[in-house]
Amino acid sequence: MTATTTPHSFAGTLQNPKTASIVTLTLVFLVGALVGALAMNLGFHNPLHKAAPWSTAGKEAALARYTKELDLTPAQADQMRTILDDFSRYYQDVMLTGKGSIYRILNDDQKRKFAKMLEEAQR
Repeated sequence: MTATTTPHSFAGTLQNPKTASIVTLTLVFLVGALVGALAMNLGFHNPLHKAAPWSTAGKEAALARYTKELDLTPAQADQMRTILDDFSRYYQDVMLTGKGSIYRILNDDQKRKFAKMLEEAQR
């Protein structure tokens, strides 16, 4: 008696529903990861990183949006700019006061760690 062998093919493997499901899910995951990586490299993620509202860029972006969406008159836009400037100064004062209060309760090692944490958060 001679044994006959049939060549094992990938298509034959996919006839098993469990294997076909695993291969399909893996391919969907890999294609999604590839598309996501490509989108990030092309800069589509930049709009996700908005400027802080108290920064110059953030204030200008907010003013442009408010002016457009609220149809502000030039006089209203000037008033809005003043309000946003005041908010920015207020926020920065609150941050400095809060930081100072936190630093007062920390020892030297904790202060270094806290400064590093703040630095990382600003990136």
